[in-house]
Amino acid sequence: MSDADKFLYVDRNLVNNPLAQADWATKKLVWVPSERLGFEAGSIKEERGDECTVELADSGKKIKVNKDDIQKMNPPKFSKVEDMAELTCLNEASVLHNLKERYYSGLIYTYSGLFCVVINPYKNLPIYSEEIVEMYKGKKRHEMPPHIYAITDTAYRSMMQDREDQSILCTGESGAGKTENTKKVIQYLAHVASSHKTKKDQGSYLSHGELEKQLLQANPILEAFGNAKTVKNDNSSRFGKFIRINFDVNGYIVGANIETYLLEKSRAIRQAKDERTFHIFYYMLTGAGDKLRNELLLENYNNYRFLSNGNVTIPGQQDKDLFTETMEAFRIMGIPEDEQIGMLKVVAAVLQLGNMSFKKERHTDQASMPDNTAAQKVCHLMGMNVTDFTRAILSPRIKVGRDYVQKAQTQEQAEFAVEALAKATYERMFRWLVMRINKALDKTKRQGASFIGILDIAGFEIFELNSFEQLCINYTNEKLQQLFNHTMFILEQEEYQREGIEWSFIDFGLDLQPCIDLIEKPASPPGILALLDEECWFPKATDKSFVEKVVQEQGTHPKFHKPKKLKDEADFCIIHYAGKVDYKADEWLMKNMDPLNDNVATLLNQSTDKFVSELWRDVDRIVGLDKVSGMSEMPGAFKTRKGMFRTVGQLYKEQLSKLMATLRNTNPNFVRCIIPNHEKKAGKLDPHLVLDQLRCNGVLEGIRICRQGFPNRIVFQEFRQRYEILTPNAIPKGFMDGKQACVLMIQSLELDANLYRIGQSKVFFRAGVLAHLEEERDMKITDIIISFQAWCRGYVARKAFAKRQQQLTAMKVIQRNCAAYLKLRNWQWWRLFTKVKPLLQVSRQEEEMQAKDEELHKVKEKHLQAEQQLQEMEEKHQQLNAEKMALQEQLQAETELCAEAEEMRARLAAKKQELEEILHDLEARVEEEEERASHLAAEKKKMQQNISDLEQQLDEEEAARQKLQLEKVTLEAKMKKIEDDVMVLDDQNNKLLKEKKLMEERISEFTTNLAEEEEKSKSLQKLKTKHEAMITDLEDRLRREEKARQELEKNRRKLEGDFTETHDQIAELQAQIAELRAQLAKKEEELQAALARIEEEAAQKNMAQKKIRELEAQLSELQEDLELEKQARVKAEKHRRDLGEELEALKTELEDTLDSTAAMQELRTKRETEVTQLKKNLEEDARVHEHQLAEMRQKHSQAFDELNEQLEQAKRNKVSMEKAKQALESEKNELTIELQTLMQGKTDSEHRRKKAEGMAQELQAKYSEAERQRVELSEKLAKVQAELDNVNGMLSEAEGKSIKASKDFSAVESQLQDVQELLQEETRQKLSLNTRLRQLEDEQNNLKEQLEEEEEAKKNVERQLQSVQAQLADVKKKVEQDAGSLESAEEGKKRLQRDLESTNQRLEEKCAAFDKLDKTKTRLQQELDDLLVDQDHLRQIVSNLEKKQKKFDQMLAEEKNISARYAEERDRAEAEAREKETRALALTRELESLMDIKEELDRNNKLLRAEMEDLVSSKDDVGKNVHELEKSKRAMEQQLEEMRTQLEELEDELQATEDAKLRLEVNMQAMKAQYERDLAGRDEMGEEKKRALVKQVREMEMELEDERKQRSAAVAARKKLELDLKELEAAIDTANKNRDEALKQLKKLQAQMKDLLRELEDTRISRDEILAQSKETEKKLKAMEADMIQMQEELAGAERVKRQAIQERDELQDEINNQAAKNAQAAEERRRLEARITQLEEELEEEQCNSELINDRMKKAMLQTDQITVELTAERSTSQRLEGLRSQLERQNKELKLKLQELEGTVKSKYKANMAALEAKIAQLEEQLDIETRERQTATKMVRRTEKKLKEVILQVDDERRSAEQHKDQADKLNSRMKQLKRQLEEAEEEAQRANANRRKLQRELEDATESADAMNREVASLKSKLRRGDLPFSVTRRTVPRVENVESDEESEPKAEAPEPQA
Repeated sequence: MSDADKFLYVDRNLVNNPLAQADWATKKLVWVPSERLGFEAGSIKEERGDECTVELADSGKKIKVNKDDIQKMNPPKFSKVEDMAELTCLNEASVLHNLKERYYSGLIYTYSGLFCVVINPYKNLPIYSEEIVEMYKGKKRHEMPPHIYAITDTAYRSMMQDREDQSILCTGESGAGKTENTKKVIQYLAHVASSHKTKKDQGSYLSHGELEKQLLQANPILEAFGNAKTVKNDNSSRFGKFIRINFDVNGYIVGANIETYLLEKSRAIRQAKDERTFHIFYYMLTGAGDKLRNELLLENYNNYRFLSNGNVTIPGQQDKDLFTETMEAFRIMGIPEDEQIGMLKVVAAVLQLGNMSFKKERHTDQASMPDNTAAQKVCHLMGMNVTDFTRAILSPRIKVGRDYVQKAQTQEQAEFAVEALAKATYERMFRWLVMRINKALDKTKRQGASFIGILDIAGFEIFELNSFEQLCINYTNEKLQQLFNHTMFILEQEEYQREGIEWSFIDFGLDLQPCIDLIEKPASPPGILALLDEECWFPKATDKSFVEKVVQEQGTHPKFHKPKKLKDEADFCIIHYAGKVDYKADEWLMKNMDPLNDNVATLLNQSTDKFVSELWRDVDRIVGLDKVSGMSEMPGAFKTRKGMFRTVGQLYKEQLSKLMATLRNTNPNFVRCIIPNHEKKAGKLDPHLVLDQLRCNGVLEGIRICRQGFPNRIVFQEFRQRYEILTPNAIPKGFMDGKQACVLMIQSLELDANLYRIGQSKVFFRAGVLAHLEEERDMKITDIIISFQAWCRGYVARKAFAKRQQQLTAMKVIQRNCAAYLKLRNWQWWRLFTKVKPLLQVSRQEEEMQAKDEELHKVKEKHLQAEQQLQEMEEKHQQLNAEKMALQEQLQAETELCAEAEEMRARLAAKKQELEEILHDLEARVEEEEERASHLAAEKKKMQQNISDLEQQLDEEEAARQKLQLEKVTLEAKMKKIEDDVMVLDDQNNKLLKEKKLMEERISEFTTNLAEEEEKSKSLQKLKTKHEAMITDLEDRLRREEKARQELEKNRRKLEGDFTETHDQIAELQAQIAELRAQLAKKEEELQAALARIEEEAAQKNMAQKKIRELEAQLSELQEDLELEKQARVKAEKHRRDLGEELEALKTELEDTLDSTAAMQELRTKRETEVTQLKKNLEEDARVHEHQLAEMRQKHSQAFDELNEQLEQAKRNKVSMEKAKQALESEKNELTIELQTLMQGKTDSEHRRKKAEGMAQELQAKYSEAERQRVELSEKLAKVQAELDNVNGMLSEAEGKSIKASKDFSAVESQLQDVQELLQEETRQKLSLNTRLRQLEDEQNNLKEQLEEEEEAKKNVERQLQSVQAQLADVKKKVEQDAGSLESAEEGKKRLQRDLESTNQRLEEKCAAFDKLDKTKTRLQQELDDLLVDQDHLRQIVSNLEKKQKKFDQMLAEEKNISARYAEERDRAEAEAREKETRALALTRELESLMDIKEELDRNNKLLRAEMEDLVSSKDDVGKNVHELEKSKRAMEQQLEEMRTQLEELEDELQATEDAKLRLEVNMQAMKAQYERDLAGRDEMGEEKKRALVKQVREMEMELEDERKQRSAAVAARKKLELDLKELEAAIDTANKNRDEALKQLKKLQAQMKDLLRELEDTRISRDEILAQSKETEKKLKAMEADMIQMQEELAGAERVKRQAIQERDELQDEINNQAAKNAQAAEERRRLEARITQLEEELEEEQCNSELINDRMKKAMLQTDQITVELTAERSTSQRLEGLRSQLERQNKELKLKLQELEGTVKSKYKANMAALEAKIAQLEEQLDIETRERQTATKMVRRTEKKLKEVILQVDDERRSAEQHKDQADKLNSRMKQLKRQLEEAEEEAQRANANRRKLQRELEDATESADAMNREVASLKSKLRRGDLPFSVTRRTVPRVENVESDEESEPKAEAPEPQA
């Protein structure tokens, strides 16, 4: 065991001693009371009645003991038990013995039921290290030995799990170890709940964050200033503290707060023998350096009177080191150095106050200060004037009535004042320090969710004589013990009754409420504290009168005892639960009032030292000297200020009630600290002392309730869930109530009925039952796991064993077979059998084939079944994916709902906490009101008693006057005084009665208005705090008003500057926005133009790609033909060469053999015919090739002709345009002449003329633009002509142009990206503007709130003024009523007048201040108005944006609903688009017909104009032709109206058709543009991948260079042709581009022509109107002009609407971007899906590329098969020729036999070499065939994979289509892309099928070739045999045979198809 384990774990070997067990059983050991040891062990020897004879175990002495005094002893196995609730015999002796044994073994912690008992070891134990903390972290209580860490961890875990606040209450006597255990609790929590855990911080004891360090360092500071050495304890806390550590939701420490109680401040001025004052005095005097000592004016220990015992040291403690540690703790806590020095100055000043000495003057009692050095030091340290300080001490000013009088102090009074000042100064400094520590510990902004409170407060103190401090401490312990009893006994038993458990209520006799009532009860009868406060109100009250009143009121109380003897020093006695305590009431009134010299207090408040003045800032709340001096005989002086202070008892009572309320709201965890001895010796235990503490703390009762009750409880559901494994078959299947299920489970567990109870919602168990069930559960789980492991291991072992058995049998069979083989291998019959047996298998081949076919059928069926299953599984997979998506959406919705519910719960919890705080405040107020009412009632009683006493005194005085005539004068004077007192008392009684009535009325009002008060409590509380703060701070405000005004002026200037800056910034931003909008519009126009260009280029690209594909197809066909031709040519050349060689050979043979001339002649003729045939074939091929080239040239020439025709058409159009222009000019001249003649004096006609001139200028501008475009067109046409002329020389430049076009395309793309970036920047600027707008709105709201607060403050002040005025009126009335009654009332009136004047002055000052505030308010209001005006525009923008946002949200929702129908709508839209296109074409045809009609009307118009001119020329005959003119005029008007109506109808129809066409074109162009962009991007990616694949193909071609060497010429030719074709394609592309550009320009020119024609028509109509109309027509013209203006305005409005729509579109786009930024999750999902889609597209493109590669390979294979077929035909022809040669050679064989026999050897060797070469070639061809078959297999596999992937992709695309409903365009693109890929895959499958068919053909042809090769081999063999038999001449054979071999080798050298050739 380690060192720590010795102090934690019990050595069970010593405990489980069988000898001790036998000794206990045989001797019948019991416990006997003992005076020395408490209890001694003994064995019963004899029993006689009620007495027993017992033999003591230690001494062997026999004694007689009463049976009732004997206590049973536990068996030895219970020795040193960890939880004393487990003891079988529970009695005081057993508990004491167990604690003693554990304490002697070093085990200081012991559980006692539900709490922990700690005995102070008086030495350091190694059980608080970091390893021990880690050991206890997160463990259950019963898993680890008892420790304070276990209690802390239990509290922490229950706080985290139950979300319930916890408290740890460390109680016990002084010296029991409460403070040390509190430090360990904080240490553990700082380690476990630290939010900054690092292992680098090795300087600290444990590694913690900054907050945890400060929390740990708070203890040393508080110990230095609040702890001291006492007789019982070297480090005794002389104050109580409640440390509240706050935790967040995650369990991390977020802050702490410390509250202190009852500082023993009297220790600062005097100490008992062998005790010290607070540690800081000794730390400072020992550890301060020279500089600090000089600054603090420090001296030696013996020079200070307040250090009663001098320098008392503590063994093992260095004050100097502790001083440095304290200073370091200050630094860590963040307390600055000036504040540290200020505290040390206060400590030094307290010491110096003790050195002030006073003497009594000779003839008077007045005190004097002979030596004021100490006073000077005090004043220097605390920043006061020495003379003022000495005057305030020796002769302070005391208020008597309404005047201030200087009263000389006696020596005792001066010394008392100095001591009170020292105590108060130290106490205030201590309170400030605690406040400063709390401020440092509560810096974090994180919200605390729950807390753990640690209470360290003094235990019971029972001295011989106890004072007021002991009463407060014992009162606190009574309350805490009552909480303990209530928690342990009352609440526990109440829960049993609430749950319906059979339980007889046990009264442990521990109700402490009577004793608490005796101390704290406010009335009927009042308690001790209430009586003490009551006595403090009376000026003549003394401690003796207080004791008499206590005895009178509480004399009959059962817990109160009077002193039995008169000589007893104690005044009264209280029976506490810990024992009987005697109290001496010396100076209790003084201690309760805690009076101070208010003159010195005001000096300290006005100190030059900021620290000291801050400590004494609440001077108005102290009790002054006039409260305790005997001079203020008039009680009114005291009564007027009775509400200005509160007594110590009242404050402490309130503090304690708050603490108890906090503790009641927490789950308490009790730690009982026990002091073992008073000598502070380790290892010594005083039994009687420990027993007294055990009785006081209720330890035995706690164990008893834990044993008799049911401390462990568990909810039904949790019990069933956790322990159902123990009862597997107890609960039937189906639903069952939790209670019934638990009953069945417990019955099956067979638990004793006494061990459990079943309640309404929980199961209750006695202590230890749940631990037993947990052990059984662990054992059950281990059994299950062990059995599972056993099954697994058994299965594995059986499998291994079976394998071994099989190996063994196989080894035996092998051995047997080997032995048999060794016997049979040399037997001849066996050899015969082995040779015959393979031949017997031939007959079984058919059966085997049938069996194989059956197996194949079965395998196919299985394959089909597997495919069906796979389809079913895929369908299921789709369904499951759909369900999964739905579930994911549902889960997301549920998580959002859960998050919302969590937020609601948090808000409700915060509201609940606020309401609870409000309720507590209200309860406290109600209690205060009740206390006040009780006080008033008590005062009433007292006044009645006083009246009765005074009446008795009057009677006595009258009797004395009759008896004693001599003392009549004095008695009369006394009688007068007494009568005055009676009058005063009557008045006071009347006032009290009135006040009582008023209070009763107010109470009734309170009761009626309680509901309203509860509702208004929040606002009233805020107002109250504001009013109190305002009232208290008004004087400070008056001083700081000027500074505040200056700061306000500065702030105003700053705000004005900021406002101007913001105004300028807003203007700049608006200008920037306008510029950006203009730029955006320009960019959009450029973007649209670029998009149009891109669309045109894409259309051109598509056309070019189509043409390229067609040309590639033609080229591939031509290449195939060309390769066939080249191959044929090569073969023909080879044949020609072979034939030439054969001819030469034949010539030589002709010379040698004349017999063979005829055959050779025939051969030569055949070869010549073949050569001629080959030449003819070559010529035909060349002609075909030239014909194709001619056709291509013809096509190009036709294309060029078409372009030329288009150019000529454009020229003709230009000529017509010029003619139209001339006609327009002539018409314009005519119009101007006619206008001059007709409209000379008419302003309207002048206006019309100006308008016509403007239109003419527009026409001129359009004409100039058309001219410019014409010039550009002519230049472009010239360029095109030049390029067409020089097309052969410009082919190389075409490639450069294509590269330039790609660069332009990339530049356009970069421009697009720039535009997008600009858009993003604009959106960011818009967002920043929005944020700025929000900031401005927030500032405006803040200013409004400030204004509202100021108005409210003003209203409140007015209300206060009214209330004060009402009070003044009441006071005046009272003063008028009581004017002649008493001098005291007059003094009160004067005082009230002074107060009134002061309040009036204050009110005037406040009014002035509020006037200033009103001015500032008006100024701020003006600024606000300006800001509002500036922000109105921004608000409108924001509201518009919000509306648009809402619209966009609605649109999104609608799109989500409609997205499912988009595909159908798209199809419908395409159909409609087609229909509309047809309609548009029909309308264009109709429009052309209408244009023809219009031209006819124009002709008629010209004729009419001519007639009009004739009429004008014949003006002289006007009188004659008036009638005719009128007729013609009417006819003209009718015609004009008809033409107008026709024109209007035509224009309407044309406008409608054009609008429809435009809409369709826009929609189709947008869709096409998007589609073409995506296609272009994917085509580029495909081209890049194609390039990569081409690189791979080139590498493969490089590898196959050896096989392609013979085809290099064909490849070179093909490359040349490819280059030619590429050049031609480039030329075609350029031509097509130029043609498309020309067509576009033609279209533009046609549109311009149409516009010009329309304008011409307008001008003609206007001219006709001018000619035909009179004044009526002029009016109509005006109306028409108004209509035109209106139409123009409407057009402008439409343009504005269009711009607004564009702007809204841009804003919507921005909002979409913002929404996309906000919906980050959706965007990420979309990106993921897009990435997945792109990945799938890449895979599909890879598959497509692979399929293209396969197609290329298949094409190559086809080419190779064609070559092979050609070669086969050639070989057949050669074989036929060889047949002929063979017949000839057979004739010649006879002649060549002789020579052939001679050369047979040489021929054999050469032929063998050739055969080996042929066999090697055949093997190579076989390998190539295998490679090709493998490649085809891989191709088929790839096709299958692509099919599978296609299916998966289809499924994924379906899933993603559902999720990407918002992205309609992308889905459409994907669908179209998928369709294309499907088509391509289908084509790839078809090509693969074709490839398989070709492969089968190749295999058949290869088989034919192998058969022919076999035939050739057979023929060669026959030739060999013939050659062997024949004999030829040597020379002939030498020349002929090699030639044949060469022919064969050349023919064999041709690359053949990879066919396996069987070797001979």
